[in-house]
Amino acid sequence: MDAGDPAATPRLATKAVLKHDDVRDVELLLLPERVVLLNKSSAAILGLCDGSRTVRQLVEQLERDFGAADLTGDVVAFLQDAGGRGWVVVR
Repeated sequence: MDAGDPAATPRLATKAVLKHDDVRDVELLLLPERVVLLNKSSAAILGLCDGSRTVRQLVEQLERDFGAADLTGDVVAFLQDAGGRGWVVVR
């Protein structure tokens, strides 16, 4: 399935772990031999990728959380990029 499919269910890759660094007050994505510093929106998207929400539900939640509209294109683009990097798996 593709991240552009509103019924797809993204989840973090098995090797990926989200972690909050209390010392620096930043969100990190931990991968084998790699640490990715995330901005607020990236961390919010990845934090919702637990395999239980569809892309549509994920977008709706982010629009509520951020008080924004029309986030579908940005979220899908991020998920496609994250999938290409091996951060998320989309089913």
